Amino acid sequence: MIKIGMGLTGFGVFFLFFGMMLFFDKALLAIGNILFVSGLSFVIGLERTFRFFFQRHKAKATTFFLGGVFVVLIGWPIIGVVLEIYGFFLLFRGFFPVAVGFIRRVPVLGVLLSLPGISSVSISSQSVIGHFCKI
Repeated sequence: MIKIGMGLTGFGVFFLFFGMMLFFDKALLAIGNILFVSGLSFVIGLERTFRFFFQRHKAKATTFFLGGVFVVLIGWPIIGVVLEIYGFFLLFRGFFPVAVGFIRRVPVLGVLLSLPGISSVSISSQSVIGHFCKI
C-alpha cells in the first residue's frame, strides 16, 4: 500500500508541477490534486489523513488547502493554486525545520547550506515562515 501511495503522490506532484509549467492547465492541476491527496491517504492511511487535516488548530490551513483544490476543480486554476500553496505551508510548517535539518546532513547539500551567506538565509527564512504561517 505504501508503494502505491508513494507512486500516486509522486505522480500528483509531477502533474501539479507540469500543470503549472504549462500555464496553469486546469486538467493537469486537477489530476495532480486528486493523485496527491489520494496518495497521501494511501501512505498514512485514511483515518490518519482525516485526523491530520481536520484538527481544530489546522482548520484554517485545511480550509485554504482543500478550498484551493476545489477552486482548481471548478476551473479557476491560478486562484486555486495560490490558495493551495498557502494552505500547504500552513499545514506542513512544522515539517520544514525537520526537512532543513535532514538536508543539512546530506553530504553535498549540507556543505552548501553551511556556507556563511546561505546559512543565514536559511535560518532567517525558517523564522520568516514560522512568523507568517502562524494561525
